[in-house]
Amino acid sequence: MFSRVLVANRGEVAVRVIRALHELGVEAVAVYSTADAGALHTRLADRAVCIGPPPAAESYLNLPSIVAAGETTGCEAVHPGWGFLAENPEFVRACEDNDLVFVGPDADVMSRMGDKVEAKRELGEAGVPLVPGTEAVGGDDASAAADEIGYPVLLKASAGGGGKGMRSVDAPTELDAAFERASAEALAAFGDGRIYLEKLIAPARHVEIQVLCDADGGVLTLGERECSIQRRHQKLIEESPSPALDEPTREAMEADVARACRQIGYLNAGTFEFLLGPDGAYYFIELNARLQVEHPVSELVTGIDIVREQLRIAAGESVHVKGRAPRRGHAVEVRLNAEDPARGFAPSPGVIERFRPPLGPGIRLDTHVEEGSIIPPYYDSLLAKLIVWDEDRPAAIERCLRALRELDVRGVATTRDVAIEILGSDEFRSGRYSTSFLDETPLAAVGVG
Repeated sequence: MFSRVLVANRGEVAVRVIRALHELGVEAVAVYSTADAGALHTRLADRAVCIGPPPAAESYLNLPSIVAAGETTGCEAVHPGWGFLAENPEFVRACEDNDLVFVGPDADVMSRMGDKVEAKRELGEAGVPLVPGTEAVGGDDASAAADEIGYPVLLKASAGGGGKGMRSVDAPTELDAAFERASAEALAAFGDGRIYLEKLIAPARHVEIQVLCDADGGVLTLGERECSIQRRHQKLIEESPSPALDEPTREAMEADVARACRQIGYLNAGTFEFLLGPDGAYYFIELNARLQVEHPVSELVTGIDIVREQLRIAAGESVHVKGRAPRRGHAVEVRLNAEDPARGFAPSPGVIERFRPPLGPGIRLDTHVEEGSIIPPYYDSLLAKLIVWDEDRPAAIERCLRALRELDVRGVATTRDVAIEILGSDEFRSGRYSTSFLDETPLAAVGVG
């Protein structure tokens, strides 16, 4: 195992990784921008290095500064968390060039899987079902491609995710304008304006499979996470197992993923994302070559610490168990964001005046905030993740609702009340919801209904 590791991130994920390092007896070195001076992750770490001013491009995305922080503090490895440089193959190469082990897949696999078109091609060759679609096309070819696929279609950025560069198109008359907007947004977000087309699966569920892979070809699948409660393609609530999957479908998905991991040479933690159609058919959409925000729900149902396993694998060890991880009970995760639902989920920076977390059995709160914390306007709005476990889904929902009602955050607007409404709704309780839930369900907390 390593003796000292650089945590190349901030906020909740930096705190999560630092705690895992300390449990393994490993020193943690934090990085921070001047906006985060004195933040919780800098105080929990054994050392902290300032890497620049508040804008992410000058600090958390400043590749040379982060590599230098690892070198000057004598780190042996770098954990990227998620976001920022976590899926940047140039960062992986820079770490390798400076004798820093990157906790994640190698640069080649990351580059291939970061290109959604290439990822689909390789997984298709591995026998994983794909959404009917195209490789990257130009605006002149999009019309013919859409006609061949059949409307409605979805335009997607080849180089990115998170809903950037994504547009649904219901009719030929909408295509040209939507293509131009999607390409411009993709270029601005990822420096790559290439767009590809897919058949729009609707209504659809968003289901993903968590994997851990070692250098010896060992693959462990940790089951699925249901991620269909979204706004603007950003997840709000996740649960495991998915209420939409039967056991034969679950086994088939995990078998497909395990086979694909071996074929593409995947290493460390990753998440294969799928769309589940109304007929029960599933289709691969992308591979996230990193730790996911929602990883705790898989941890609670399997008892496996994914971050510790990441570090063990990066240090050359094998996964403890191969095949399908045993799992028990049901877990639900709610993301608490500093956003104002009544204003279209606009960011709500400010000072946390009160922060009272919920307590009790089966409750976990992953956070980087406390009373007096400053929530700056420069970064992601995630304040905390509430994750609960219980023996079955109805009990887990009730426990999550109880915990949310106990949670008291003041000073900034949050998404707490939206989560309470969603979890308490008949649609969610029934388990028969889709990615269009928020578009179709009136919610008082967002000023609709």
